[in-house]
Amino acid sequence: MDERTRLRLDVSYDGTDFSGWAAQPTRRTVAGVLVQTLDLVLGAGVAVGLTVAGRTDAGVHATGQVCHLDLPAAVWREWEGSLLRRLARLLPTDVRVRAMTEVPVDFDARFSATFRRYEYRVTDAPFGAEPLRRHEVLAWPRPLDPGLLNAAAAGLVGEHDFAAYCRRKENATTLREVTRLDWRRDPDGILIATVQADAFCQAMVRSLVGAMLVAGDGRRPVDWPGGLLTRRERSSEVTVAPAHGLTLVAVGYPADPAEYARRSDLTRQLRVSTQT
Repeated sequence: MDERTRLRLDVSYDGTDFSGWAAQPTRRTVAGVLVQTLDLVLGAGVAVGLTVAGRTDAGVHATGQVCHLDLPAAVWREWEGSLLRRLARLLPTDVRVRAMTEVPVDFDARFSATFRRYEYRVTDAPFGAEPLRRHEVLAWPRPLDPGLLNAAAAGLVGEHDFAAYCRRKENATTLREVTRLDWRRDPDGILIATVQADAFCQAMVRSLVGAMLVAGDGRRPVDWPGGLLTRRERSSEVTVAPAHGLTLVAVGYPADPAEYARRSDLTRQLRVSTQT
């Protein structure tokens, strides 16, 4: 068997015209476009094993997505100095591979990750979202109070069963540890929620945002989002916030590459069946 090289790819994309990350036969997806372009450059099936840190839904953006793939070592030696620029010329403008880095073979973009961090952008300006930002900022029709938003967020931090906020999958746990959840208003008036956890189940971030927004505009008490954590089924009262306001901004990994395998093994034991 040929010696293989594992590569980490750091990827950004505008999710507006993608049907999410995962390849689908009849839909335009980020993974599908990446594989198609790699096949065009290197030959069909030369790059294998494309694995992503977090499979974003349709319409969700990324500035800090991470994935890995394997190439024959000889192919990587041939293309190492030019592959990134070649991809830049051939990929559509709504997806960019920003870096390609050789990593140990036990690096796993999904299972070696220690955290995922998302940001959700909202404007409560009476005129709505600026036209140039309409694909990344949700226009909220009511005034929002950052103090109320942060009070609601505080009740969701920590390790909890987030069943009320997740689309449950068979044999998958909804136990997650949210290590950061807070809101800030930037000088341009945009409200930004930062949400970080070890992993997320499907629709969890947008569900959390949807619950906090109705507390932030005063229609629900600030302890209502946290109170839903006692439920063991998805709550029909929670409206999932639209996808276009959400961006995956960072994925964390152990500082010591020697820890990649141990972290991967631990994650597989905890939630091998989950959507992250």
